[in-house]
Order: sequence, then C-alpha cells, then structure tokens
Amino acid sequence: MTECNQSTFTFAAHFSRRVEASFEAGAMTSDAGGLLLRETDLRLNLLGRLAGCFVDGRNPELVKHSVVEMVAQRVYALALGYEDLNDHEQLRNDPLLQVLAGSTELQEPLAGKSTLNRLEHGGPPDRYKKIAYSAEAMDQLLVDLFLESFEQPPAEIVLDLDTTDVELHGRQEGRFFHGYYDEYCYLPLYIFSGEHLLCVRLREANIDASAGSLAEVERIIGQIRARWPNTRIILRGDSGFCRNELMDWCEQQQDVHYVFGMARNERLRKIIAPALAQAGAWYRQTLQPARVFTEFVHTTTTGSWSRSRRVVAKAEHIADKENPRYVVTSLEASPWPAQKLYEELYCARGDMENRIKEQYQLFAGRVSAQTMRANQLRLYLSAMAYVLVNGLRRLGLKATELARAEVETIRTRLFKIGALVRISVRRVWLSMASSYPWQPLYAQVWANLRR
Repeated sequence: MTECNQSTFTFAAHFSRRVEASFEAGAMTSDAGGLLLRETDLRLNLLGRLAGCFVDGRNPELVKHSVVEMVAQRVYALALGYEDLNDHEQLRNDPLLQVLAGSTELQEPLAGKSTLNRLEHGGPPDRYKKIAYSAEAMDQLLVDLFLESFEQPPAEIVLDLDTTDVELHGRQEGRFFHGYYDEYCYLPLYIFSGEHLLCVRLREANIDASAGSLAEVERIIGQIRARWPNTRIILRGDSGFCRNELMDWCEQQQDVHYVFGMARNERLRKIIAPALAQAGAWYRQTLQPARVFTEFVHTTTTGSWSRSRRVVAKAEHIADKENPRYVVTSLEASPWPAQKLYEELYCARGDMENRIKEQYQLFAGRVSAQTMRANQLRLYLSAMAYVLVNGLRRLGLKATELARAEVETIRTRLFKIGALVRISVRRVWLSMASSYPWQPLYAQVWANLRR
C-alpha cells in the first residue's frame, strides 16, 4: 500500500492503471448463494420444526430475538461456514443472514454471541435459563425428515452404525483419555441410512463402542415401522457393534437383519486355514492380491453368543502377508452368497465415513462448552445444518455435476457469491457478481428447488 486516507486506498499501479479501493459500495454479502438453502428449507420445513423442539420460558413482551430466528441464524451460519459464536458479532449485521433468519426488522442486528450462547447453554428452565431444548423431539425430527424424503416406502433400507472421536482441549464435562485415539475425547454415536442422518448421540469415551446403540436402534426402527411396516431393515456396523444383545434383538424382530464385522482371532484363523493357504498359493503364482471367500456356522467358546450364527470370511493374501476378515450375519446364503455379502453389502459401509467427515465440515467437532448437554445441542445444530445441505444436494443438485459433492465443495461453489444488497419497503434485491463462474448451475439448482 502506497497511500491511505479515511475513505480511499491507493495501491501500486498495475501496468498503466492506478488501483484504488474504498468502503462505499453499501450493504453487501459474500454468501448470496445461501438463498438456495432458504428455498430448501421451504421444501423440508426443517427450521420451523427445529425451533418447535425448544421450550421458551421468556416473557414474550420482552423478547427481541425469537427462538426460531436464533435457531435459523445458527444453522444457516454453520452451513455457510461460520463455526464460532464469536463470528456472530459481525454476522448479526449481515443483510443476507438477516433475510435467511426471517428477521422482520432488517435495519436491526440479529442476536449476538452472548444471546446465542444462552440459547445453547439452556438446561431445565429456571430463573436464569429460560430456554431449553428437547433431545427427544430432535431425535424424532431427524427420523421424520428421513421418512419424508421417500415418496413410497422402500422395499429395503440399511442402517449404518458407527462411532468417531471428537477431540477435547479443555476440561469439559465427561472428558476421558482414550488410549486408542491417544487423546481426551468424546465418542459420539452416528446412525445413517445412505446419506440420511438418523441419530447423533454424544457420549463419554470410557465406554464400549456399542454402548447405548440398542436403545437408539429400537427407537429408530419403532418410528420407521410405524410408517413403513413392511420395509426390510438391515443393520450394518464394524466389529465394535458385534454384540450379542444387538444380534439377539434383530433375530427376535420381523424382517430385521444384521451384518457386523468381527475381530480377528486365532480360532477363526484356524477355521479358514485351507482358504488362506489357497489364497497364498495364488498370490505366489501371480504376485497379485488374492481372495478366497468361505463361510461356516460359528459359536463362541466363552458363551458370549446365545446361539450359533453364520460367519463369512475373506481369506486374503496381500503384500506377502495374510489379511483375513470376518463378518457375522443373519442374512441367508441364497440371496447373499459369501463374496456378494462381503463385497457388495458389508464393504459399502465405507461410504458412511464420508458422511461423518461432512459432520466435521459443519463443525460437529466444536464441543467446547462446559456441559455435555450444551455440546449435545451443538451436535444437533451441526446435524441439522447437514440435513439442510443434504436436502439441497438431493432436491436441487440432482442430475448436476455436484450431485454427489461434499459439503465443502457445495459451500465453495454455490454459497460464496458476492452480492450488493438493496432493501426497500416491499422487497430485498440482491445484485450478484456477474463474474460468478457457475451461473448456469445456480439457475438449474434454483429451478429444481422451485418444482
């Protein structure tokens, strides 16, 4: 910078042209693509129902920022890439976010960080905490949104169960040092069906990976069965969920099945030793990875299983070493032979890792509040931001180049659009940057959402 005064900034010349800049363009936003999220919410009716999961005990005559406005402000900001409550000290004046949040007074700022902080830290209502949320209502809403995404009941759905670590850097309630992850962390449970998020449950890390999963599965399947009584349901998870109580429960239900990974052990290795020898011989001949699939009926010697069950094994030899893998299932061999079961059904659970990664792109790792109740709400808000962006992906981005794009890509290409904002008595007008490179895509998404 070579020259500066209060209104104009003059920069070094670019070839023969002088470069000047000033803050005189008026009200502008860098997130004009967020209007597509608002159209998505009109299709899903998400944020209004999310606000209904809160109990507001404040005096209505003294309320300046309604719960529905604050919830919308928080979820839209997460979707647009603003992770911290401190960001809202500036965002509260953004005209586009004011429109998205449904503010009726566009000349007045939205809620600041302190007000939003009180929303997040609300517990059972008392003299100082006037707003509280219902975890049960939010759990039900996630499943309702999943059910509503189908025009007709599907013949079959797969529910993926998995857990992940959320690293902690403070002294939050429930912190525990987990030896496997080598960090203080929480261990939240996620349940997806394809790209649809059905459950996010914050848990302490000093527990088994499957702890509480049966209760969540019972609740979700009960809600699904009330709407879809004839849909076949398959539970899928890694060896952390290979527990007798889950398998027993599935076997007692009508048309509920499971396929879970199993931890390797020497007894299982001896059972598939001939298949491993065959795979090893093929590897030595071809110097290429070799797989042989086999299956057997298995029971545990410790009595941890209540009955014998079908186990499918992948006897694999790679890089001059054995690599056996095992899954246990209640599915019959006729529709699901060993190789098809493992490669087409079980391995497909890897896509859930991408869905969990998207939760972090929506800042599910920001669990820095003191209490687990407040941090659980933060997970819910990130989950709802995911549902909103995923709704845009499903409804607006179908048959486009971003039909399977992740949240960060959608945010960068569709939401980050500079625009001049003009507000009159009757309308809000956004003049978006004419240099925006994906205008045809934006128009197609808008058309898809308006159908």
